Amino acid sequence: MTLMMFLLGLAVGMGLVLWQQIGLRQRLQQSISELHSSLPDDVLSLWSQLRRGIVLAKRREQELEAALAAWQQLLDIAPFGYLQVDDENQLLWCNRQAQSLLRIDRPDPDRPRLLLKWVRSYELDRLIELARDRQQPTEREWVFHSMPPDVEKPEPDRAVALRGYAVPLPEGEVGVFLENRQAMVELTQSRDRWLSDLTHELRTPLTSIRLVAEALQTRVEPQLESWVERLLREVNRITQFVDDWLELSQIDTSTSHRLNYRSIELERLVQSVWQTLEPLANPKSIGLVYQASEPFELEADESRLFRLFLNLLNNSTRYSPENSAIWVKVSPAKGGICIDVIDSGTGFAESDLPRVFDRFYRGDPSRQRQSAATPVPSESTSNGSGLGLAIVRRIARAHGGSVTANNHPETGGAWMQIYLPRRNPHVEKV
Repeated sequence: MTLMMFLLGLAVGMGLVLWQQIGLRQRLQQSISELHSSLPDDVLSLWSQLRRGIVLAKRREQELEAALAAWQQLLDIAPFGYLQVDDENQLLWCNRQAQSLLRIDRPDPDRPRLLLKWVRSYELDRLIELARDRQQPTEREWVFHSMPPDVEKPEPDRAVALRGYAVPLPEGEVGVFLENRQAMVELTQSRDRWLSDLTHELRTPLTSIRLVAEALQTRVEPQLESWVERLLREVNRITQFVDDWLELSQIDTSTSHRLNYRSIELERLVQSVWQTLEPLANPKSIGLVYQASEPFELEADESRLFRLFLNLLNNSTRYSPENSAIWVKVSPAKGGICIDVIDSGTGFAESDLPRVFDRFYRGDPSRQRQSAATPVPSESTSNGSGLGLAIVRRIARAHGGSVTANNHPETGGAWMQIYLPRRNPHVEKV
C-alpha cells in the first residue's frame, strides 16, 4: 500500500512538473511571437542573417580544419622534410621526414617549444631569420650534425647534407622544406675520387705522347706536319684538363688553413695576370681597364688568387669581340672587397646562369667558340676543360668569399662578381 501511494505521488508530481514545463514553453513561445511581431522587419532580417552567418562560419571552420588535416597527412608522407615555426621560433609542426632528418620527436601542439630546444643548428635558425626578414623565399645548404638523443650514450657522428627552402608565412610564421642531399654528395665524392685516380694515371702517358709528338715535328714530311700539330694540340688540351682536375681536387681536399696567406696588392696581381694573357688579347686589340677608388690590399694565397683571375680574364678575353675592353672594378664591401669583372662578349644564356659553376657544365656554344678570324696560341683556342669557373668558385670559398655570375645590363657580356674578405677569416681575433 505504501509503495502504491509512493508511485501515485511520484506520478502526480511528474505530471505537475510536465504541466509546468508545457505552460512555461507556451508562455515563452507567446513572448517570442509578441517580440517578433513588435520588431521591425529589418531587425528580423538582420537577426536571420546573423544566425545564418554563424552557421556558415562554423561550417567553413570545419571545412578548413578538414583541409588542414588533409594537407598535413599529405606532407606527413612526403619524401622531403617540412617544419613550421611561429613568430617566436617555436616549433608548431613537422612531418615524419623532418623528424628522421633532424632526429626529433613530433611537437605537442598544446605545448610549443623553441626550435633551438629541438634542433641545435645555427644554419637552420639563420635560414628562418633571413626568410622572415626578407619576406621572400630563401635557400641555403649546410651539413647538419645531429645531437644524440641520450647524451650519456654518445653515438657516432651522423652528418647529413641538407638543402633548406624557407618560405615566409602570415603572422610571422615560417615554413621550411628540407631536402636530403647526402646521397648526392656521396655520389659526387665517389665520382671525384674515381676521376682523381684516373687523372693521376693519365699524367705519365700524356707526357710521353707529348714528348714523342714534339720529337716528330722536325722529322716528318711537310705534308704530315699538320697532323703532328693537331696531335700536340689535343695532347695539350687533355693535359690541361688533367692539371685543372688535379688542382681542383687539391683545393677540395686541402683545408682553408693550409692556404699560404700573405699581404697582396690587388692591382699588381691583376696586372701580372693580364701580362700572362697579352699574347691572347693583343691580336684582338682587347684592353684591360682597372678601376678602383683606392689602393686595395688583402690577405690571401697569391698563387690561388692568381689562378682565380687568370681563369676569369682568360674567359673574358676568349669571348670578347675585337677592339673591346675588359673592366675590373674594385670597391669596398663590408669586411672585404667586391670585384666586378665585366666583358663585352655574348654573355650567358639565362638558363645557364644557375649552373655555370658546375663541374664539366657547358652552356651556350657561342661562349665556347673562338673567332676563326683571329689566330691565337693553340693552348688558348681549346674549348677548355669545363672546370675553369668551378675552380674560381672553390678558390673564392676557400678564402671565405663568394662569386656570382650574371649578364651586365650595359655591355650584355658576362659579369662576374667576386667578394673576398680583406683579412684571413680563419685567424681568431685577439
